[in-house]
Order: sequence, then C-alpha cells, then structure tokens
Amino acid sequence: MSKLTLSLACWDYDRVRPLMDGSVTPDGINLNFQDLVVEETFFRMLRFREFDVSELSMSSYIMSLEREDRPFVAIPVFPSRFFRHSCIYVSAKSGITTPADLAGKRVGSPEYQMTAPVWIRGILHEHYGVAPDSMIHVTGGEEAPGREEKMPLNLPPGFRVERISGEQTLSRMLRDGEIDALVTARKPSTFDGVAVRRLFPDHVAVEKAYWGETGIFPIMHVIAIRREVYEANRWIARALYKAFHAAQAICYEGLRETAALKGMLPWLNAHVEEAVALMGDDFWPYGLEPNRRVLETFLRYHREQGLSTGRLTPDDLFAPEMQDEFVI
Repeated sequence: MSKLTLSLACWDYDRVRPLMDGSVTPDGINLNFQDLVVEETFFRMLRFREFDVSELSMSSYIMSLEREDRPFVAIPVFPSRFFRHSCIYVSAKSGITTPADLAGKRVGSPEYQMTAPVWIRGILHEHYGVAPDSMIHVTGGEEAPGREEKMPLNLPPGFRVERISGEQTLSRMLRDGEIDALVTARKPSTFDGVAVRRLFPDHVAVEKAYWGETGIFPIMHVIAIRREVYEANRWIARALYKAFHAAQAICYEGLRETAALKGMLPWLNAHVEEAVALMGDDFWPYGLEPNRRVLETFLRYHREQGLSTGRLTPDDLFAPEMQDEFVI
C-alpha cells in the first residue's frame, strides 16, 4: 500500500528535527518538510493554505474556528511555548516603571491578534490589573514597514487599535518615544537597555514566580491540518500526533544526556535539571488533558480582548480522534 505524501511547514525546532531528517516517520505518511520561519509559514497557510499541515499561531487558529468554513483542524502538539514577561519593552521617554503605568499608554504590537501579545495583555490584566481596553494598541511592522493583520479584526466597541503609516516601524517608534511600549515575540533591534528596556529586567525570576503561581507554560503555536486533507484521511491526526510525540521524546533524551553536551549552552545540564525540578519530567507536554488549564486561560484572554466569542472550549480545538486517551 502506497503512503500518503503530505507537506509540513514548521520551523527547525530541536523537538521536530527527527521529522525533518527522517529519523521519525509518521505511519503511512511521507512528509515533505518545509523548514520556514514562523511568520512566513503563518502568512502562507492563513492567506493561501499552501501546506497540508503546518505550524500555526494559536490565536489565528482559534479565530479560524469561528469562520463558517473552519479551514483547519488541529492536533494537540505545541511546537512553540514561551514565557512572555521578557517581551514587554518600554521607551525611556514613556515614564513607565511598573505594569500599572501602561494604562492609557500607546502600546505597539506587530498584530493585535498575535498570540504573544494576547498572552501578554491577558497576564497584564489578570495579574497586574491593566485592562486590555485601557491601552491604545498600535500595530504595524516591527522592523520593516507594511505589516498587516493576517486575520481580519472585528473588535467590540471600546478597543482602540491604530495602524502606523507605511513608512514607520514599531522598533524605531519605540526608541524615539512615539509609542510608549511594545509587546512582541521578537526582541526589537533598538533594544539597548537604556533608550529601550524591558519592563521586567529580572524576567526569569518573574516568569518562574508566574509558573509557581499558575502552573502555566504559555502555548504559542499549534499544529494544524487543512480540513479537506483531514476529512479525506482522518487517520492522519493520530499518525501525526504519534510522530510528533516520538520526535519530542528523542529531543528529551538528548537534553538529558550527560556524557557530552547535545547543545551549545555551557550549563545545559543544569538548566535541564532546574526545569525538571520546577516543572516536572515532561515540562513541555503535548496532549489535551495536560494542557487543559493553559488552553482555558488562553481562550478566556482571547475572548476578553475581543478576538473571539467565547463559545469554544479546549475540547473544541482539536480533532475528535484526540479526545480519548490512548497509549503511544
């Protein structure tokens, strides 16, 4: 029986590299792995649906589920997770020294619906009392002009979102004080610790405290399948999930190797031991149930920021084949 050939667009993460180099192959599937940076993958998948399977912004995916055509169906594999307290940058000209100072300020983000800013705004609201509608949101290209929302916005009244001009960039505007702060996934090129600095300079300690309080390791991206591909071959949901899980297991094994360093961080073993002590052996879990609280929190933030209706639950996010428990 011939195998099904599927294209997969995903960045070259250590946890997916065995799928890229062929050391892990999904049952019944030949993968054509496209190693692309996330911005290109998201744009091409959301605008043109170029791939059979791809990494996708969690926020964009949720928004797509509220469209009539529901173009994608996901599996509970999360190639990107990130504590985002480090990703709030402020201009020295803004006078911002505490999270509360963000209220009433002009706060940039490349896209309002981007997953990283959704998490940041949600954390600022829930843990620091800064409501999303208390800020003026300024969107556009961070380093190059012209960036637009990949998913159209239909926000309730009260949310203020302004687009910058076609010649401006958020990074330069932050340095020059034309915006007061920037919440983003990528560190801006103008960050120097003086004219542009982090709101939380000791962000690692803040993020560890956040984990200790909430048990949440924020999910950024999910693996999504084009719905027509999934509907024609529903077995691929489990096959892909098992393969991603097997690839991640290889990564875990490498991180725990002590005879020689698998990565170039000098104290990699110490970092791994610390992560395990703080977060448990499976500190980057896949699957629905281990991530239910994280997903419920993000869905609530998404709704509170006017991006979705709130009708979705974590169970609605993934292929039905992912709902029941099974042994890998």
